[in-house]
Amino acid sequence: MALDRHDLVRAIKAEARSAAPWVGRDILSPQVIEAVASVPRHLFVPPNLQFAAYDDGPLPIGYGQTISQPYIVALMTDLLAVGKNDVVLEVGTGSGYQSAVLSQLVRQVYTLEIVPELAEQAKTRLGELGYSNVEVICGNGCLGLPKYVSFDAIIVTAAPEQVPAALIDQLKPGGRMVIPVGRQYSGQDLKLIEKDEAGSITVRNILPVAFVPLTGSYSTVAKEKV
Repeated sequence: MALDRHDLVRAIKAEARSAAPWVGRDILSPQVIEAVASVPRHLFVPPNLQFAAYDDGPLPIGYGQTISQPYIVALMTDLLAVGKNDVVLEVGTGSGYQSAVLSQLVRQVYTLEIVPELAEQAKTRLGELGYSNVEVICGNGCLGLPKYVSFDAIIVTAAPEQVPAALIDQLKPGGRMVIPVGRQYSGQDLKLIEKDEAGSITVRNILPVAFVPLTGSYSTVAKEKV
């Protein structure tokens, strides 16, 4: 599988060059590329789809969910601009692939999955593969994890129609959130949301994307038009 991962890295770099007009740059962090290359993606997809694990495309993982296109995983990780001491919240664990990539770059990943079966599978898989700094929690991602107060970065791997206010609240000053926003089949944008030290929010649209909807309930959405 090592050769396949090498080919995947080349495909991700080519995709980055192609997406440069939207993203604003044509390269991704070497640390992010190395993290993606280190994760055995074939172990995060169903056995009958392992032949396609290193194609640069999404794959179904059951329960109406998907494992994201590797380039999008790399791009979203790169946009977070995380450091070794950071604590990150992921909303939408899925198979655990994005969690595994992030775990190479930060101190701790807390990841929320609303589908109990997927949460249990991801927890077992990540534990068996030695990703000890990832904690999988079954819960409503729209509410985040308020008991942990705040996070250096937040990544959301399914699309709400609007940004949940709880996630904005749980982002530390100086933190970044990467989240797809919009209706399924009606246009979604990948957004980079930054909170400055004074708590003000800025938002930048990165590029059009297509994600499964974020499920779960929330009573409020972010006041800012994001």
